[in-house]
Amino acid sequence: MGNRRSVQPLPFLPLLLLLLARLSQLWAFPFSPSLDLDVTPRTTVFSKGLLGSARFTGSSQNYSTLLLEEEARLLYVGGRGALYALSASNIATPANLTIDWDASPEQRKQCLNKGRDNQTECYNHIRFLQRYNGTHLYVCGTNAFRPLCAYIDAERFGFSSGFEEGRDRCPYDPAKGYTGLLVDGEMFTASQYEFRSSPDVRRNFPFPTLRTEEAPTRWLLEAEFVGSVLLRESINSSVGDDDKIYFFFTERSQEQIAYPSQTKVSRVARVCKTDWGGQRTLQRKWTSFLKARMVCSVPEYELHLNILRSVFVLQGRDAQSSIFYGVFGLEWKNIKASAICQYAFSDVQKVFEGPYMEVQDSKWREYTGKVPEPRPGSCITDLHRSQGINSSRDLPDNVLTFARRHPLMASQVHPIGVRPLLFKRSVNYVKIAVHKEPALDGNIYTVLFLGTAYSSGSLDEVASLPTDDGWLHRAVDIDGEMHIIEELQLFDRLQPIESMVISSALRSIYVGSRSGVVQVPMSACQRYTSCYDCVFARDPFCGWDGRVCVEISSRAQRSNLTQDILRGIRGCRENSGNVVHRRRSVMSGDDVLLQCELRSNLATPRWTLNGKELQGYDLGSGYRIGTDGLLIIGARAQQSGSYRCFAVENSVSVLVYLYTPH
Repeated sequence: MGNRRSVQPLPFLPLLLLLLARLSQLWAFPFSPSLDLDVTPRTTVFSKGLLGSARFTGSSQNYSTLLLEEEARLLYVGGRGALYALSASNIATPANLTIDWDASPEQRKQCLNKGRDNQTECYNHIRFLQRYNGTHLYVCGTNAFRPLCAYIDAERFGFSSGFEEGRDRCPYDPAKGYTGLLVDGEMFTASQYEFRSSPDVRRNFPFPTLRTEEAPTRWLLEAEFVGSVLLRESINSSVGDDDKIYFFFTERSQEQIAYPSQTKVSRVARVCKTDWGGQRTLQRKWTSFLKARMVCSVPEYELHLNILRSVFVLQGRDAQSSIFYGVFGLEWKNIKASAICQYAFSDVQKVFEGPYMEVQDSKWREYTGKVPEPRPGSCITDLHRSQGINSSRDLPDNVLTFARRHPLMASQVHPIGVRPLLFKRSVNYVKIAVHKEPALDGNIYTVLFLGTAYSSGSLDEVASLPTDDGWLHRAVDIDGEMHIIEELQLFDRLQPIESMVISSALRSIYVGSRSGVVQVPMSACQRYTSCYDCVFARDPFCGWDGRVCVEISSRAQRSNLTQDILRGIRGCRENSGNVVHRRRSVMSGDDVLLQCELRSNLATPRWTLNGKELQGYDLGSGYRIGTDGLLIIGARAQQSGSYRCFAVENSVSVLVYLYTPH
């Protein structure tokens, strides 16, 4: 016998089997109508069928940074080794401007000597690109693992001065999670900036710079940042509150969690804009840093999606009415699944005002002792000022010592409605944009634009995975249930979506990938070629005017338009669809396939012969009905007549094919 190695069971195998069992439950059983899990897109549109799209491809690759300025109708694009200024009205317009900014040959050589990848890492990847003031932009790039930053004169679109050291403002690695904001001339960023450093939230300028604390309690643990936002909470504040900056990320779990198969958690953290650090304790460190766990799970199946991939903030009239949407995935990279959860900033605020966690006997537990005054981690308000505390430097040492040891909140941030808006088991969503659109029924509908890619892994790993890269799903929230209107293939060559911004004013979405940028309209109503197609789509943008499907916002007179978002059935006259008439020559004894191509993935075919419905599911009937059409087996004289194929959708039958064999 050959020498056989004994196979030892993997220590995490029971946990993996448990997760797979949960997922198999999820895939197999009927679901609560309150959460329509694994929604199927109604229509699939391949890249050659995109309508109203425009494309830009420059000399670079990896178009990973987009800055949209709607009023100026400009889209600034950061690629690998280049920057572009494009017309946001049509990015394919030839009159675009370019700044070439690649790493020098010497710097690329140093990068290679450090053992970095010449194919991906030893270039200047633009990671930060934002408006600095009325005349200038500010930009930072990885510069082959030695980051640099610079000011750009926006009018002539060129560098206005020399380069600045970017080591503390931009990550060295193009693949590291990163987010940043320029607010009133101040720069806030979050990333792992250097190879040996820990992840960090910083105010980079003006002086004094601030950062997160590492000891005695590490505030961040292997954090991967995906987004940040400024909420101006000082506007109309009755208590003189400060503006706040929120950061969104995934990190290694510090506290005990109920799901031992998971090692990571999703977080939201915040700092106060006018935090200047402490006088002695927390000197040049945040005094206002707090973080909390975000939950996105399917409770009835104990399925917890713990990896945050993307966020989109929909700002309301004030900070308390603002909401944000998160794209979540599973920690297990070989299992595809995505969920979209929606959160209220008012709920985040309640968590930050709740109990703290504390390390006790090397474990995080809820702190039940006395909390010093004023409340640690809070911003300076009128109450503080009345006590002689005019800035964070005036805070007592006991408050700062408490804040230093208690960055984590005990309560969790749960989504609105407790469960995901949307769950999809076969797709990795990685980018999200959200738009509110009024419909004919007087309701305002939330429309989600979701970009796909593989979630992570090396290029070799990705090559072995099913390719769902580079698709855009357009979904609408209808009374708490999600309806995916369509899925659009944005690129001929499948590739992950790297960046995405939306313009409500220009009615466009802009998507960056490795090879270029594509601009697509929020909706292409002309794609719906019949009344039924237009109404079944349940697309808030579109209505039928009696002849064609039009964008509702383009019509001042809307009384003649037909739309039914809630049910997707009303308003069309019977048999007002586009019927295809075909004659077929049939010889006795032949097997004949009558095709019935359905435009909608949600439709099912129904066949009739001379008005009588066919139930062709067994060979003895002489018919076989499948997804590709109706197969007549061994044609006989009694099978002659008029064959009709109906598309059944939303319980409505629409004639689409009429065959007359002869």
